Amino acid sequence: MGFLTGKTAIITGAGVAKLKDGSPGAIGYGIAIAYAKEGANLVITGRNVAKLQGAKEELEAAYGIKVLTVQADVNAGADNKAVVQNVIDQAMAEFGRIDVLVNNAQASASGVTLADHSTDQFDLAVYSGLYATFYYMQACYPHLKKTKGSVINFASGAGLFGNYGQCAYAAAKEGIRGLSRVAATEWGPDGINVNVVCPLAWTKALEDFQEAYPDAFKANVHMPPMGHYGDVEKEIGRVVVQLANPDFKFMSGETLTLEGGMGQRP
Repeated sequence: MGFLTGKTAIITGAGVAKLKDGSPGAIGYGIAIAYAKEGANLVITGRNVAKLQGAKEELEAAYGIKVLTVQADVNAGADNKAVVQNVIDQAMAEFGRIDVLVNNAQASASGVTLADHSTDQFDLAVYSGLYATFYYMQACYPHLKKTKGSVINFASGAGLFGNYGQCAYAAAKEGIRGLSRVAATEWGPDGINVNVVCPLAWTKALEDFQEAYPDAFKANVHMPPMGHYGDVEKEIGRVVVQLANPDFKFMSGETLTLEGGMGQRP
């Protein structure tokens, strides 16, 4: 029995994705596996219903937990507060409690320079990342207050280090870090801890990028000092699980770089 048995975690952007060797190939799905292994019931969201259903079937069969899937897409043209509230309402109807919120979902037009970025491309990153994180945190707050829960938000080295061609993505991610620090201050008295993770993992998206654009991959994707890219479950998901562990409750407002030595900063 894991320490999250009987508890509920919401993980955004957690549809199934596999690498060529059959191992998990998306950070959200890796996090979902890590939480399932600790006994948590899951609410997973995303834009692709088939990927969500695939994750549900695999997780329930392998770990004996319950998974609620809710299609949700925070974007510039949606009633985003209603979109997110629907997720929370379904979660409460199904499980009656929310103990952990993991804001992982993010889309962007990476590779487009700041000078060439369109407003639509900027909106894509800011709505799917920063606004989504804002709305989910706001909607989950009263429920997390009751359970003295945890929030884990996702930022990126793109924002920390100003990566070329990632202006909107970096802006959204740094906005998420600022939002998280304020929440850590305001919600600490409620027993809610809020932390940020900046991951570097081997994903299906990177695998496809390497195959389609080998020269661009070589120029832009660099091997971490540890000599390998992170495993989405073991080296990213397991840390995200521990950030919801009572042993780490006093840690709040922090940014953890899980980049195999690439995330060093003063």
